[in-house]
Formats: sequence, structure tokens, C-alpha cells
Amino acid sequence: MKKVTVFLCCICLMAVSLYGQNKHHPNSQYTSYKGLVMAGYQGWFRAEGDGSGAQHFAYGNYQKSGIDMWPDVKEYEKTYSTPFVLPNGEKARFFSSHDASSIDLHFKWMKEYSVDGVFMQRFFDNARRRDPISAGILTNAFKSASKYNRAIAVMYDLSGLRRSGEDCSVLIEDWKYLVDQLKVTNQAGAKTYLQHNGKPLVAIWGVGFPDRPYDIRNIGMERFIDFLKNDPVYGGCAVMIGVPTAFRTLDADCVHDNYLHQIIEQCDIVLPWTVQRYSPLLHNDMDRLRDNTIADIAWCKARKIDYVPCVYPGFSWHNLSKYEFPDDVKPVNSIPRQGGRFFWQQIVTTLSAGSQMLYVAMFDEVNEATAIFKVSDTPPSTNGATFLGLEGVPSDHYLWLTGEASKMLKRQIPLQYNMPKRN
Repeated sequence: MKKVTVFLCCICLMAVSLYGQNKHHPNSQYTSYKGLVMAGYQGWFRAEGDGSGAQHFAYGNYQKSGIDMWPDVKEYEKTYSTPFVLPNGEKARFFSSHDASSIDLHFKWMKEYSVDGVFMQRFFDNARRRDPISAGILTNAFKSASKYNRAIAVMYDLSGLRRSGEDCSVLIEDWKYLVDQLKVTNQAGAKTYLQHNGKPLVAIWGVGFPDRPYDIRNIGMERFIDFLKNDPVYGGCAVMIGVPTAFRTLDADCVHDNYLHQIIEQCDIVLPWTVQRYSPLLHNDMDRLRDNTIADIAWCKARKIDYVPCVYPGFSWHNLSKYEFPDDVKPVNSIPRQGGRFFWQQIVTTLSAGSQMLYVAMFDEVNEATAIFKVSDTPPSTNGATFLGLEGVPSDHYLWLTGEASKMLKRQIPLQYNMPKRN
């Protein structure tokens, strides 16, 4: 009996010891993704004179522009002059993500419009170089998330991972850096790091896309996932994986490799990327979204994995494509917003199909015209660039719609198949 007691005591001490080593704060105001509407947050915008030392600016230069929508900058504390001119003859101004005040304003909007929070994009290049500017943006975002009680989490984007022998070892070391130095899972003030099933949620995006220069079989993905889930110091996390729309059938926009399913089955949440995969211009495309969502949820449920659909307001990638793909210039407004109707149709379709959480692409991406934050309906139209307006709706229209989606998901208001109207 004494031997058994001693053995059990040793086990308990080991458990306490292991728990004590773990560097994540055990508590958060957000213990599950279920019931939340989260958005992706790029935070990559730079402006001339913002102190970041950037050589390239978000809006481009006199020769070209890399964005398709223009932000509404009336509420920003700091803005910067650009080469572009507004219809009234004034110089168009832009914000910078480098300014803490810009980040703070964005999180203030999230609170005002009931957007639950954001995934902060952490690109492979930034993880590789430990870019101090990106680290500063992350730091400011976590401060503002705490200030406004918004959920926040890290999303690793594999964009920038090359074929030449690189693997996810870089991301393992970067996660240690984010936990140790930036305290992302133990932020000062209110604890708002997004958990899922009570565990800090880490997202990995870009697995299974055939146009990527890396082979998912040799980038150490399983080792990275195992580290996030099981490392005694930096692990104990839940993992969300961003995959192609056709992840279940392994065709269309997805690699034809069953190994992708092996990776997915080690994760906690699946996020299929649907930007450009559905359009209001195609007949009955919402029926296809509904059928795919129902089938995806059933596939995930059979494997005890949660599922979050991606919804987006519209898409345009014209200005940058003129320079990156001169032989295949993308049309302006290729997936129109229809005043919010397309966005709302996706929201209602995925919720009625059984979705319990939503991912909105994106909060701030004006590059591909998917932004839901405040953008201008009277953008500049000079220097050979073509910027989209908002079709006459208010600049905060998509923030408001996202907030209504959050209320609907939480059953604070009933499911509404027709896009709601503001009073």
C-alpha cells in the first residue's frame, strides 16, 4: 500500500512539475472558438514617413499601386500623404500599421461593432528574420486586445517558405520567441488569447495548396504540430489548420495527396480557404457552398475535428496584377460585394448548414479588396490605379454586418436570410 501511495505521489509531483513549466496563462476570457466571429488581420501596411524604415509602401508609389480599396482615414490619429489625389483635389492620405494608434483604433472598432477578435498573421519571412517592426505590431495588437477585451491569436502563414530545404523548425523557434519575449499567451492586463477547448489556439495556414513551392511531406509539419500540442513548456495548444476548399475530396484547388488528411487529423479545427472559390455571379453558387459545408462538417465530425468556414465580402486584385502578371491582368471587382448581399449570403448559408463559428477574410486587407474595416466610397483615381468604392453604403457597413453575424451566431438575434437593414 505504501509503495502505491509513493508511486501516486510521484506521478502527481511530475504532473505539477510539468504544468509548472508551461508558460501559457491557464485562463482566458475566450476559452473556445465556438460562438465567435473572428477575422484575419494582416497588419502589414507601411507609409512613407512612418518611422518603420520600409522601402515599399502599402499604397504603392508614383508608378504603381498594390491595393484595390482605399481606407477611410478620417478617424486615424496619424495619417501620411501619398502620391494619389482624391476627387476633390486633396492629397489622399493613408495610415500605417506601425503606429500603435492605428492598431488601437482597429480594436476599438472591433469592440464597437461586436467583432469578437482577430487572428494576427505571422508570415514565414517574419518568423525567419524576427522582424522587429512586425514584433512591434504584434505587441501593440495584444495590448489593444486586452484593452478592448477582444479575442486574439497567432496565425502562422507559410507564405515565404521555400523549397530549398527549409522546414517548420523556424516556426518552432519563433513560437518560443513569441511566448518568451512577446508573452502572447500571457499578455499583460486582461487575458484574451483565444483558446479552444481551454487550450491556446495556434493557426497554421497554407497547407495543401498545389501552387506552393514546398512539399507538405518534407517541411516537418507533423513535428511542428506535435510540438505545439505536446511540448511540456511551449505546448498544450490546440491547432487550427488552413487548407484548400477541396481538402475533403483532394481535388480542384487541393493537392491530390492523402497525406494531407493525416496532417488534418492531428489538428483540432479545419479552416478551408474559400476566397475566390464562390461568387455571386455564378448561378446557385450558395447551394454549392451549403452542400460543401454540410459534407465538410460531417467529415470533420467523424474524425472529432471542429470546423470553421471562411466567408468574405468580395474580391478584386487588379492593380498589383498589372505588374505581377502583365499577360493575365485580373479584372477590377471580379467578385462584387453587391452592397453586402454576397457576404451576408455566405454567413447565413454556413450558419444554417450547422457552422458554430466563423472566420472572416479579412479585417484589413485592401490589397485584394476583402477588407471589412472602414474603407472609402470616394477613393483616389489617379496614377493609373483603379480603386473600388463601396457602392454607396457607409464606410462601416461591413463591420456592422460582421457584428450582426456575431449576434446571430450567439443567438442574440434570430437567423435572418435577408440582409438586415440599419435603423
